[in-house]
Amino acid sequence: MIIALDGPAASGKGTLAKRLALHFNLPHLDTGLLYRATARALLEQGHQLSDSSAAVSAARGLVLTGFDEDALRGREVGSGASVVGAIPEVRAVLFDMQRSFALREGGAVLDGRDIGTVICPEADVKIFVTATPETRASRRALEHKNRGETFDYEAILSDIRQRDHTDANRPVAPLKAAEDAHILDTTCLDVAAAFAAALAIVETRLVPK
Repeated sequence: MIIALDGPAASGKGTLAKRLALHFNLPHLDTGLLYRATARALLEQGHQLSDSSAAVSAARGLVLTGFDEDALRGREVGSGASVVGAIPEVRAVLFDMQRSFALREGGAVLDGRDIGTVICPEADVKIFVTATPETRASRRALEHKNRGETFDYEAILSDIRQRDHTDANRPVAPLKAAEDAHILDTTCLDVAAAFAAALAIVETRLVPK
């Protein structure tokens, strides 16, 4: 069984994907970390984020486990992920990695921005998770607060809106819901309620027709 969750930043798709993977005892891949890790490698090596050759080399050097998620959650890395994610050659390299993960025996849960549309259009369940920009900015701000970091809510909101625009308008694999995806708006839902809704969607699709 392949479960695909897509959606914009801070919509809650990652948390839901992890919980669904645990519930169904399936491996989970946060595909956004691949693009963040690629961006971080470029920044650390002093390359321009738009340097396609360096970006492809960085992407090829990734492994799908052992990511330092805290190091990849920063504002600069997040913005950089959108830049490298718009490079067709980078997406081609990471496409193969994601497909191999998804097609392992027994299935998997993947979350990202093009899982249901590009990576796994044949997924058994597709959920597009969304929320208002303001709600998502508040969630990001809370993450910073819980880590004891200073933050600027308006700057976070601006970044989220800019990333939404970049992701939705890139020429390759733009962020959008698959035609057969279930739309799950988490604006007014806490984690428990959002998980219950997502689980209900999955279980409905598992009922034999």
